[in-house]
Order: sequence, then structure tokens, then C-alpha cells
Amino acid sequence: MALAQLANPSLNWHGVYPAVTTQFKADGSIDFPATATMLNAIIEDGVHGIIVMGTVGENCQLRAEEKREVLRQAKQVVAGRVPLISGVAETSTQLAIEYCQDAEKIGIDGLMVLPGMVYRATEREAIYHYQQIARNTRLPIMVYNNPVTYGVDLGLESMAVLAEEANIVAIKESTTDTRRITELANTFGNRFTVFCGVDDIALESMMLGAHGWISGLTNVFPKESVAIYKLAQQQRYQEALEIWRWFLPLLRLDTIPTLVQCIKYAEQLAGRGTETVRAPRLPLTSEEKSAIDRMYDHAMTTRVDLSKFNLD
Repeated sequence: MALAQLANPSLNWHGVYPAVTTQFKADGSIDFPATATMLNAIIEDGVHGIIVMGTVGENCQLRAEEKREVLRQAKQVVAGRVPLISGVAETSTQLAIEYCQDAEKIGIDGLMVLPGMVYRATEREAIYHYQQIARNTRLPIMVYNNPVTYGVDLGLESMAVLAEEANIVAIKESTTDTRRITELANTFGNRFTVFCGVDDIALESMMLGAHGWISGLTNVFPKESVAIYKLAQQQRYQEALEIWRWFLPLLRLDTIPTLVQCIKYAEQLAGRGTETVRAPRLPLTSEEKSAIDRMYDHAMTTRVDLSKFNLD
């Protein structure tokens, strides 16, 4: 597949891309108006792109048709203001291909593809999964490499094979090993756009050359997230550190098993959404909520004045 055949050959995957939540009503159905309000607010706060139906968006808890409707609704809300990317988290390669083809028909801008869900693939199997998806859609693809969660690491040799697929253009690097960012740059140059996929190492990842940050806690504090990225791009690291050190306790919430519940509860505290999740996830316990209450209240009390950085 030649690059000219890509559906979005000029797509600029740089900056802060929140993995947004899917908002639910009390009865567990998708609250599309609330999701639209959340999306519009976070775009207006300056993020550079949107990723729907990643882990934080509870992809695996949505029915097949719900996923398509989330894409259709999100496309209407985003309305071309920023790139719109969808997570792809299906249980088989064929289902993933079908989903990606439907996403292409709906008209979104790109795909963040996970390995096949449920089955823990070998590296060879994961490569095959990505190859088949890439060869059956024209959309640009980001490889979501998260061996901590999914049990397979698409290392440098695997990415060398996947580099032969022209529409595999980006990597969400979530190994938690920041050395991988340098290794990718040394091996592939500018062949891939590299995103940090772990909230609590985002600043050091961008200092090492990551092009952007796919974030969960950006849902709660988007302006601070964008400010950190802009300061890092300008190599104003000492200034970025002031915001980073303020933000880090909350960013840690992105790295624990209940990250979805934590992020959604923090969203609720910020007036940006509700804590409602779908089973098997359950709401946080009162003790867990109290801990987040304390973190959030401290963050609000000590919040950094962004206007002093002159980033506009």
C-alpha cells in the first residue's frame, strides 16, 4: 500500500490526545448528549486530537453497534476541528478488520489498534493481527504497544516488520521503559510518530523525543496537559516541571487497575462527566473516593497559574 493511498495522508498526530471517556446514564445506557458536551469542552480547552473507545472509553464494554454509533456521534461533534481516532479492541482479527472498515466508512481519521483481546498473542501472532488490519483499511494506524497489560511486546524487530505496512504510522509506547523512545528513534528515524501512553512518564518521554501524549487525566485537567506539552516542545523544561510536579499525584491514577473509575470519578469532581461505569467495573469504594477527593482538593488549592507561561 503506497502512502498516497492513505485515507488521511497528511494527518498530523502530534500533541496531547486524551483517551476520552464514554458517558453513561444511571441505567447503563450511553449518554450521548453528555458525551458530546464532554467532547466539545475538551476540544475547546485546546487538545490536539481525540481518541474515543480506548481503555478509558470502555471499548470492551460496548456492543458492536454501540461502538459504531459512538463513532458517528463523535464525528458530528468533533466536526473536523481536531483528528478523531478510534480505539480498536476486538477479540479476533476478522472482527477488528470489520470494525476498522466500518470506521473508515463513517469517516474518522485514524485507528489506535490493540492486539486481539482475551487471547494473549505471541509476538508472531500480534504482528499478523496488525498486518491483516493494515492491509484491509486505508486509515492510518497507531500500534498500541502495552506489554504490561496485554502480555506481548512489539519490540524493535517486530516494528521493523510492521514498518513495511505504509499505513502503520504511529506507536503508542506504553512499555513504561523510556529507553524505548530513544531506541525507536535510533532504529527508525522519523518512520513512526511516537506517543507516550503512560501518564506519569509523559514529560520525560517528550524530553526524549516523543511527539505527543495519549492521556487519561487530560480528561480532568486538559489545559495543564496542553501547557506541559507546549513547554516541552519549546524546551522550557524548568517551567514544565512546575506543572508536572503539581500534576503527578493525579497522573498516577492512570497506572492502576481501577484507572477508568478513578478518571471518571475525577471527571465528576471537575464537573466534566460522571463516575458511572459498566460492569464488570464497579464504582470506587468510599475509601478510594476519599483518597481521590484529597488529591483533587489539593490540586485545586495549589493549581498553577498557567497565564504566567505566555503560551497563547
